[in-house]
Order: sequence, then C-alpha cells, then structure tokens
Amino acid sequence: MKAVGMLWLAAILSLAVPTPTPAQALDGGLRIVVPYPPGGASDRAARLVADGLKDKLGTTVVVENRTGAGGRLAMQQLKATPAGQHVLVVGNPALMVVAPVVFRDVGYDAQRDFVPVSHITNYDFAVAVGSAVPVREFNHLAAWLRANPEKANFGVPATGSLPHFFALMIGDSIGVKPQIIGYRGSAPSITDLMAGVIPVAVDTLDALLPHVSGGKLRILAMAGAKRSSMAPTIPTLRESGLDTVATGWNAMFAPATMPKEVVQRIGLAIRDVMREKETRAKFEAASMEPVSATPEQTGKMLAAYRAQWEPVVKKSGFTQ
Repeated sequence: MKAVGMLWLAAILSLAVPTPTPAQALDGGLRIVVPYPPGGASDRAARLVADGLKDKLGTTVVVENRTGAGGRLAMQQLKATPAGQHVLVVGNPALMVVAPVVFRDVGYDAQRDFVPVSHITNYDFAVAVGSAVPVREFNHLAAWLRANPEKANFGVPATGSLPHFFALMIGDSIGVKPQIIGYRGSAPSITDLMAGVIPVAVDTLDALLPHVSGGKLRILAMAGAKRSSMAPTIPTLRESGLDTVATGWNAMFAPATMPKEVVQRIGLAIRDVMREKETRAKFEAASMEPVSATPEQTGKMLAAYRAQWEPVVKKSGFTQ
C-alpha cells in the first residue's frame, strides 16, 4: 500500500513540473547572403554556420551567393529588407569599414542600415615575396625596397581593400612609396607573385599558406598580435621590427529593419553554434579562426575596428 502511495505521489509531482519544450521555430526560415562567389572564406564560413544553425532555430537555413560591385551590390539590395523577412549578410572590413569611406556613393550606410548579429571568424594578413626576391626576412625586404624603390610593387587582392591600405602603411613605415597593384581576388595576385610578375603581395595568411610548400613564394611576416597556430614559424611584424597589427574578420549582420528581439535570438544561436567543439574544429580545418560573440560584443568589436582603420583609409586620400 505504501508503494502504491509513493507511485501516486510521483505521478502528481510529474504533472506539477512542466516538461521542457523545444524553442519555438523561427517562422519562414533564414537566408544567409554571401556577397561573394562560392568557394571563398566568407562563403565557407556561412555554410559552416548554416549547418549548425538550422537545429538551433528549428528552421531551414539557406546560403545564397549574391555577387557584384565587390560585395556592395548585396548590401545595397538588402538594406531595405522588410521586417518580416529573416535575412543575414556576411560582412567584413571591406564592406563595413573601408567601402563607406572610399566610395563617394557606396549605396548604403553601414552604421544606419545594418546591425551586428555575430562575429564568427578572425583572420590575419601577411606579407609574402616571390622566390626570385633575394630576401628571407621582413627587415631585409625593407632594406631591399629602400635600395630598389622602383621594385616596390605590391599586389593586393582588390583595389580599395584592407590589404591595399595595409600595404600603404607598410610602405610608409619602411620609407618607400609602394605602387599598389589591385587584382580581382587573391588567386590572380598570388599567381603573378609566384610567376615573378610582382615581387611582393599583401594578402590573408590563409590564402598565401597553401602555396608555401611549393617554394614559389615565401611569407616573411604575418600581421597578427601573436603568431598564428596555423603557421607558428612565421614571425609577426612586431617581432620583425614594425609595430603594426592588421587583422580582418567575418561577421553576420542583419538589416536594421529586423526586430531587435529577432536579432538577439539569432545572434545568440550563432554564438552557441560557434562554441561547439565540432564546429570550431571544422573552421580550424578550413584555416579559419572561429569566434563566438553576442550581438553586443560584435558591436563593440566593430566600433573599435572602425576607430583603428577609418583614419588610415582617410589619410591615404584614396577614393573612387
């Protein structure tokens, strides 16, 4: 009789305690727009996030590549997205910091038209030379360029990109005036570097690293605050005598029309995805440094980045 009473008590208590239920699904699904062609770092990052995010939000998550005008076309098209549509865009320094300063009519206001959702990756920039350049250390490159200023031709993945202004900073720091040669992406720039068409290239570390093993280029220094775990033998610029740090990032942004509560919900879901061990391993395998951040943390990062780089871009006098 006592056992039966205990069973009744357990049954009553089970009714009194609510059973956890899954979070309400995000109605209408979610689109993540990549403003660049498939295959690049922004595209890879978006697809890795989407894989983990669909379960967190209980909805479909589709990645869409929308190219044109160096990524600015997607920003122009997405800025007035109706509030009921759930759309994110993968942004980087070129779109959120540089373009609004460089272009006379960029077609969107990076601070007014978009809100930060989640910082997802960091990446380092690096300085590389072709195999024909007779230097193996960054300070030797500085001396070689000062002795041969006519050879100070720096290839960058795009005119008006952050590597463009980073290359100008390097030239200013070592006392040479570099000729900036802009390409349509990293691949053609690196191809010309390996072929000896240009002696120096400034690009992302992950874009340059795969070509080191063939011996056709040498990475002299990377621009992070500390050495990269992907390439621990490559010194930083600070170690090489140049007190400069230059890093980039990818982050998710929402049109400012998206309700704040939806931004918060999606941002925290992405943060949770980026905390997962399996997700982080996938990013690292793709030579990307994963980051987990809330919308508020992402906004603070962006504000600090603008404070660092906007004066550099303006000082260059470069406009389009």
